[in-house]
Amino acid sequence: MRDLAEFGPEAAARIRGVFCDIDDTLTTEGRLPADAYRALESLHEAGLVVAPITGRPAGWCDMIARFWPVTGVVGENGAFYFAYDQATRKMIRVFAASAEERRENRRRLTELEKRIVQEVPGSAVSADQQYREADLAIDFCEDVPALPISDAMHIKQIFEEAGAVAKISSIHVNGWFGRYDKLSMTRRFASERLGTDLDAERQAYAFVGDSPNDAPMFGFFPSSFGVANVMDFQGQIDAEPAFVARSRGGRGFVEVADMILANRRSGVV
Repeated sequence: MRDLAEFGPEAAARIRGVFCDIDDTLTTEGRLPADAYRALESLHEAGLVVAPITGRPAGWCDMIARFWPVTGVVGENGAFYFAYDQATRKMIRVFAASAEERRENRRRLTELEKRIVQEVPGSAVSADQQYREADLAIDFCEDVPALPISDAMHIKQIFEEAGAVAKISSIHVNGWFGRYDKLSMTRRFASERLGTDLDAERQAYAFVGDSPNDAPMFGFFPSSFGVANVMDFQGQIDAEPAFVARSRGGRGFVEVADMILANRRSGVV
């Protein structure tokens, strides 16, 4: 992981879109600061594709797609993408699994929920669970006293023993049944909404994140960035970002956005 200052201006000037995590990437200490939101808006107004790629629930993502300055949003770690069509005033909702599959998966996750909270004292079902469509989020430090990372790993292990996929974020362990992740749904979003083959165009897009559940995105995009708190997980992420900002949370995101925008304005190519 190299310092953000080492990212070349020519590469920055070629970026046409920015994908980003939300929690502890856009937010700082659980809040969305004005400068981070302003950075999103500045990227959008400059004509870049902007899309949060998050573990947050469908209910939140519906609002984000409708009200934030974004092209769309991938939620629940790749379970779906939502995009609001301003011209037709319609929300486009695309899921990785059918409604029937999601109902069956919900039944299986409800059984797991009981086991996890019993086996890992201090953990709890996330407060945003009622707004979720496809996964189970177990809180280990958002609204509960922070648990050690070993407990988060134990939660992940329980999910995986039951045949689920599990990812650790900075606040939750998210588990689901199905063969998808943040990257697979981002690929689909890019193809269906942007008309872009990400495998062929990955050099033109950047990703900004902070935690282990961002590993698929860090590993795929050459222009991958971590905010400084990604260093808290050093050695625990399957694929680490190529570059790291000097500031944590939202301020780190602002550093990345400002660098991209400055190079676009300079006309460096």
